[in-house]
Amino acid sequence: MWGRVYCKGTPLWLWHAINHETGEIIAFVIGSRKHEMVKELWDIITGLNLEIEAVYADNNFAYHKVIPGNILKTGKKNTQKIERKHLTFRTRLKRLARKTICFSKSPVMHKFMVSLLINALEFGINYFQT
Repeated sequence: MWGRVYCKGTPLWLWHAINHETGEIIAFVIGSRKHEMVKELWDIITGLNLEIEAVYADNNFAYHKVIPGNILKTGKKNTQKIERKHLTFRTRLKRLARKTICFSKSPVMHKFMVSLLINALEFGINYFQT
């Protein structure tokens, strides 16, 4: 999923992994749409010592370079939960909406706001409550 920083020409991508059964976010990184970001995410996931049976993803070239082919399954069939999360993120944080006048002015602020959103939605931490 992507969000814009400063203008249309500078998107930042949110790469995140969820538990397919529970829908909880396991790990996430924010950066470009290149295989280096997938490698960073994959390193975080493998560092958690989880038993990974399958990885469901779209057909982006970056997944094929990093994730072993025996567990990588591409296609839209098993990505409904993550797409639903994307819709929730776009609804809650207008910086992630596709057609909006809201955007982040710096990559640091964009990463900070997306991180706050994930913490608030996934872990019930409300930073904005007084």
